[in-house]
Amino acid sequence: MDIFNYRRRQSLVVEIGNTPLGGENPIRVQTMSNVSTMDTDAAVRQSICMIEAGAEYIRFTAQGEREARNLGNIKNELQQRGHNTPIVADIHFNPKAADVAAEFVDKVRINPGNYVDRVKTFNHIEYTDEEYAAEIEKIRERFIPFLNICRKYHTAIRIGVNHGSLSDRIMSRYGDTPEGMVESCMEFLRICRSEEFKDVVISIKASNTVVMVKTVRLLVETMEKENMYYPLHLGVTEAGDGEDGRIKSAVGIGALLADGIGDTIRVSLSEDPEAEIPVARQLADYIHDREGHHPITGTTVSGYSHTRMQRYMNRSVKNIGGTHVPVVISDRREGDFEFDVQAKPDYLYIGEEDPDNLPDTFQLIVDANYWKPLPNVFPMFIASEVSEMHKYASAIKFIRLTHSDLKEHTLQTLKDDPAAVIILSTHNKNGLGAQRAALHKLLRNNCNVPVILHHDYKEKNEETLQIKSAADFGPLLLDGFGDGVMLYNEGGVAKIADSYSFGILQATRSRISKTEYISCPGCGRTLYDLQSTIARIKDATSHLKGLKIGIMGCIVNGPGEMADADYGYVGSGRGKVDLYKGKSCMLKNIPEEEAVVQLIQLIKENGDWQPR
Repeated sequence: MDIFNYRRRQSLVVEIGNTPLGGENPIRVQTMSNVSTMDTDAAVRQSICMIEAGAEYIRFTAQGEREARNLGNIKNELQQRGHNTPIVADIHFNPKAADVAAEFVDKVRINPGNYVDRVKTFNHIEYTDEEYAAEIEKIRERFIPFLNICRKYHTAIRIGVNHGSLSDRIMSRYGDTPEGMVESCMEFLRICRSEEFKDVVISIKASNTVVMVKTVRLLVETMEKENMYYPLHLGVTEAGDGEDGRIKSAVGIGALLADGIGDTIRVSLSEDPEAEIPVARQLADYIHDREGHHPITGTTVSGYSHTRMQRYMNRSVKNIGGTHVPVVISDRREGDFEFDVQAKPDYLYIGEEDPDNLPDTFQLIVDANYWKPLPNVFPMFIASEVSEMHKYASAIKFIRLTHSDLKEHTLQTLKDDPAAVIILSTHNKNGLGAQRAALHKLLRNNCNVPVILHHDYKEKNEETLQIKSAADFGPLLLDGFGDGVMLYNEGGVAKIADSYSFGILQATRSRISKTEYISCPGCGRTLYDLQSTIARIKDATSHLKGLKIGIMGCIVNGPGEMADADYGYVGSGRGKVDLYKGKSCMLKNIPEEEAVVQLIQLIKENGDWQPR
């Protein structure tokens, strides 16, 4: 992999109905139905909406054999109406349902964490090597007959690992780690290869973007060592809805697409399924448009690993760099001084504006020629002014640079000036690659100056800005680079850009500034009105800064995916909800109409409630 120049990873081609995946095929976009698989009419109506929105694969849950068999009726009805979009069955806990579904659909997704292994209990069980090998043999005995059915009916499979549903067996040997997730996948892949079954797609998902990106990168490395080149399905599970769901998805999926990894994507939003498609399409197209960009010359610093993903520590300049959380710089040159109290920037860049015209409560950045020696005012230089920096007695000296500006003299000046902070910009079509090359050049030259990542946009559509900015800033923050962000959208509302900046930092786990909601997109297993419930929970808890709340439609990924959450709200039966504190179920079978109030009470009882 060339981390500086965009090129798609070459994968095998998998035949899925009339829409092949991988190889030279375009990145496919897909979604999942959230109606009952037994409601054929509703499933067909929703499928047509998804197809018209651009879905290239449509997935349905199949809890049992009855649901699996009805997928054939859904597919037949769609075909009679002129729609041949491939249908995918989603299976958990029931291998027999997978066998049945394989006769009717174009692809079957199975989850290694619950295909043969017992239901997750979070208990640690010690296995000898012989006992562990015996468990793998059980998988072979059950999995191979399923592969033979798929071979007979020309059905593809997806081995879909979820962070939230690793088996106790994997957890006991590997822990809750990327290595465990990769091994969970590889156990099944090795069986596929030994049986010469080639129509296999893989996914490894998590609600935590850091875990998701690190694990997929590790999986690709592991597969390549074993000469495996299966195509990959990408997604961030339980991404949520609205702005946060789009940003979180674009951060995680975008980072991997930028690596050249990924053959199909699903953006999992807690919204109507057809809303996912334009987000996925924009994201895939935005990354693919980098193809043929101006080549970037870069060299990684010695010892660099693309799977390490730990923060690189630069020196501290006031509250920038070192152990400080990344800062947000807001470009306010257009004179817009409205603020959102939930997303208040750390610094304002005001260009040529006289700093005396603004309250001294703001930390202001002005163009160097307009700088005044005030404690809250700091100069901004451009590359041609680097030799002037030493003349300014300022606590912070910002300088805007690109990769090509990092000449020997500039690097030495930056190293010698303890107040220097870089605003790292880019003009390359592949801005991520150019900024990566610059950051590695700084490391190779032992230039530990704090770096603010900077991008300019001209987007009129808020969703487009969310997707592009998250895909640009997110990968570098996940890699461990960046002491701050500076997002400017020409002609846009500045406080909206600030909100996206904080959202990107939160999605990369770089800076937590608000409540995080880990909410599933819903499917035919969902046991309550997910969208209205999310809205009510957000309305009641959005002021709880830094708290993570999981909102799950059913038990499949609930406790596991919420292991990272402080509290959880999980559908346990029709109109019934279980409430969790961490992994522990605290209240069971609460009536849905009482559950939000009970959740608030649980938060209060555990001392995590804050007044508005």
